[in-house]
Formats: sequence, C-alpha cells, structure tokens
Amino acid sequence: MATYHPRALLPDDQPGAWSDPVRITYDQRDVLLYAVGIGCSDLRFIFERQPGFAVFPTFAIRWGGAGIVLDANALPPSPGPFVIDAERSLEMLAPLPLAGSVQVRSRLLAVHPRGKGSAFLEFESEVTDATGQACVRMVSGSFRRGVAQLGDIAPFEGAGQSRSIRSVKPERAPDLEVKAQIGTNQAQLYRLSGDYNPLHIDPQAARFGGFDAPILHGLCTYGHCAQLLLGALCDGDAARFSALRLRFASPVFPGDTLRLLVWHDGPGRAVFEGLVQDRTVVSSASFSHR
Repeated sequence: MATYHPRALLPDDQPGAWSDPVRITYDQRDVLLYAVGIGCSDLRFIFERQPGFAVFPTFAIRWGGAGIVLDANALPPSPGPFVIDAERSLEMLAPLPLAGSVQVRSRLLAVHPRGKGSAFLEFESEVTDATGQACVRMVSGSFRRGVAQLGDIAPFEGAGQSRSIRSVKPERAPDLEVKAQIGTNQAQLYRLSGDYNPLHIDPQAARFGGFDAPILHGLCTYGHCAQLLLGALCDGDAARFSALRLRFASPVFPGDTLRLLVWHDGPGRAVFEGLVQDRTVVSSASFSHR
C-alpha cells in the first residue's frame, strides 16, 4: 500500500517556495464563456458591446495552484473523481485585462493527513498582469482522496501554516436572502472553461467518486455565490468586488436552487451561508466589497 510524507513537501513547517511563473493567455471568448458558465445574465459580463463590459471578478479562480508540481514520491496522484474542492478564497487587487496574458505563480502552503488514505492540500497563488501589477491573490484548499485507498471526507481543521476560512454567522435572522436556479446543463457549460474532471459530467465517474449523479463544479458554485452577492450588495459593479471566501460543505447538483442567507458584518463586509433546501452547501463564508 502506498504511503505519503507531507513533511517531504514542506520541510521545517514552512510554506513551499513559489513556483516559476506560468503564462496564461485568454481572449474575449474565454471571458464570455466563463460568465455564461457560472449562470451570469448581467450584460456587463456576457455582452462585449455593453457599456462597462468587464471580466467577471472571479474569472481567475480557475488558476489556483497553477505552476505547482507535486513530488509523486511524497504524495502520489489521486484519481480525478477523488479530488474535491474544499475551500476557496479570492482577493481582487486590480482589474484583470479584458484579454491578453497574465503570469500566475503558486506555492504549497500545507499538507494535512486526513486518515484513510486522504490528504488536505492548501495552495496560495498570485496573478500579475503584463506590467507586473498584482491583480489577484488566492488560497485554494482541496481534498485528495484515495492516496492510499478511498477515504472519508472529514471536516477540515486548520493546522500549521493553514489559512483556512473562518467566518461565523450571527445568531439572528439574516438581513438578506438571494437565490439562483442552477441550470440542468450548468456543469456541462462550466466545464468548457477548462475543468474537465469527469466527476461533473460522467455518471459512472460520479459513482466512482461516491456520488449518485454528477455534481456541480465547486468553482461554479463559487461563481454563483459571487454574482448573487455582487448583484445584491454592489449593484453588479465589478470594481466594487474585494474578496470572497467560502468552504464547500456539501455538493450542489445541476437543477438545484441555491439560496444564500446573508448577514451584514460591518462596513463593506457580509457573512453568508448557502443552502439547497435545508442542506448547507456553503459555510464559513464571507464577502468583502468597496
């Protein structure tokens, strides 16, 4: 049976070194396809001739971990259906160009053994434009199951260099509720932005991963949360987006109705949770805006 040694990845409990920068080039079609893939209907993000046309603020979330090469001797690869997004954080520092090239560098923050052949990995990534301006910073956390054998997905508790997400909802009625109907073909659309994990389209792969049917991409759920909050709290103005942090508590399925319960938490900040019926799907979540 295979074993893995997280200390081999992070000696002396220090974050890993930054990777070499990866150049990523995208065009207008990529920008439009991403916005449609997260169910956006605001013309400022899906129609290139609309006044105020902009890249949707979470467009870069797909590049989390770009440039990282894991040591297969320290952490053997996990099959696609066994790799699941657990939590994400994106901070917008400057607008992304409407098209062109950016540089992305990443580093491994921590590896946490989870038992039963599972591990939790955290990466930090930074996106810079052609002038060297930092546009986006991200932290990505994912479960890798089946490193040795199929393991349960246990709740993550931070340790060491963890930058895990911590937002607690108030013990009072929410200040706002917003919702979105997830299209039955939403996962099929979102995967065209480049996430081809078969877990999200192939029923057999979904069953192999422990689900009854293909689930929505976690990053598609992330995008839905972003557009709901941006619309409700910022009048849909991309320039007012600051940061979105959340944990994926359970999967969303195509066809579900996603509800966000939102609490104001001081100037420019809200905490929220996401529900499908009475099931929590997004937790420990916060949204910051300008």
